[in-house]
Amino acid sequence: MRLSVITDEISQDFGHALSVMSEFGVTGAELRGLWSTNIADLTADQINLAKTELAAAKMEVCALSTPILKCELEMDAATEGGDMHLAQARTLADQPELLRRCAAIGRDFGTNRLRVFGFWKTGHLDAVRMNRIVDEFRKLITIAEEEGVTLLLENEHACLIGTGSEAAEVLRRVGSDRLKACWDPGNCYMAGQRPFPEGFDAVAPYLGHVHAKDASVAQGSREASWSIVGQGEIDFVGQFRALRTMKYAGWVSLETHYLPPGGTPEEGSRLCLTALQQLIKD
Repeated sequence: MRLSVITDEISQDFGHALSVMSEFGVTGAELRGLWSTNIADLTADQINLAKTELAAAKMEVCALSTPILKCELEMDAATEGGDMHLAQARTLADQPELLRRCAAIGRDFGTNRLRVFGFWKTGHLDAVRMNRIVDEFRKLITIAEEEGVTLLLENEHACLIGTGSEAAEVLRRVGSDRLKACWDPGNCYMAGQRPFPEGFDAVAPYLGHVHAKDASVAQGSREASWSIVGQGEIDFVGQFRALRTMKYAGWVSLETHYLPPGGTPEEGSRLCLTALQQLIKD
């Protein structure tokens, strides 16, 4: 396992985020927001500056956290059904162009791995919607093959594909090496499925990337909130042991989300990085 961080979870100041990561010996950067610009909308000058800062920090880009398929499945409308992380809202018809754009940006950064989603959660995930989702992924796989990229489907609780089991069904039915799982146990927890072993076991045969964030329901509360990795209700020890058993050699990206009371995203990320490194070591 190799450790990376989604940089804007620390700071929108890209150089500063890289310097914090270097303090912890992190060697991988997952790119989503840089200088308050989403990865899909970076200018050529921003890309060149980012490459310079990555080289100075001796940091490898492990994947682009794109907003691909954060869109409506059944309406020709550009909506924000969840956190866009600075990205523009786009329609389903916009997604092929967005994929080609992100593939080109990935080549600039030396990666062919693009995180994608499973459509905004509108209504129940029934058989009709699942069939449509699989069909839309098959269309994008054709473009992915042309562009030489691998799509990493992240289970996201704000999307129709929120649990490990839901992601696994899409991956199984599409059946392409160009589509892998970006396993996010935190999102699985928020979507109502126990991440380990249920969610993890479902996606394990398709695993291509892993996100790490933790959550729990505080005493006296009915709603879950983000926590320091390893201090929530997700069994990260069990998952990391399982990853080692299956000889997973890919990346584990911290996607902090945890904000300490009265603190900053950087402070939350530092706490989570310290805990995450210990969990992996143990």
